Amino acid sequence: MENNITSEKFASVIARILDDNKAQDIVILNVSNVCSLSDYFIIATGNSTPQVRGLTETIRKKVKDIFKRLPIGLETEKQNSWNLLDYGEVVVHIMHTTQRETYKIEKFWSHALTLDRETWEENSKEYSIYE
Repeated sequence: MENNITSEKFASVIARILDDNKAQDIVILNVSNVCSLSDYFIIATGNSTPQVRGLTETIRKKVKDIFKRLPIGLETEKQNSWNLLDYGEVVVHIMHTTQRETYKIEKFWSHALTLDRETWEENSKEYSIYE
């Protein structure tokens, strides 16, 4: 476990966990210059409500196991259409396909920088279950 992990690497590892567990359309936004609440937002899609619920639980468990951290905030819906895990410097949005299409939160944060997939994959390669 890394105690002094950067927020970029932490976001990258969470994105990797989501990717390894079949989340779709994973986007990492660097919001540090446009938002005082956190450094990174991760947005990912689940294709069904059970998948949204499963991805949320997987992130909670893996982050606790790897980094010994629990979210400081957790918002889950009964329908599991949009769940949010707040780790302070990284906020994870796991959304059902219909919610993602309806709210288009990436467009709201369009002035934020996007961390490209190649970068987050490189940042998190030692955490991949497939390497």
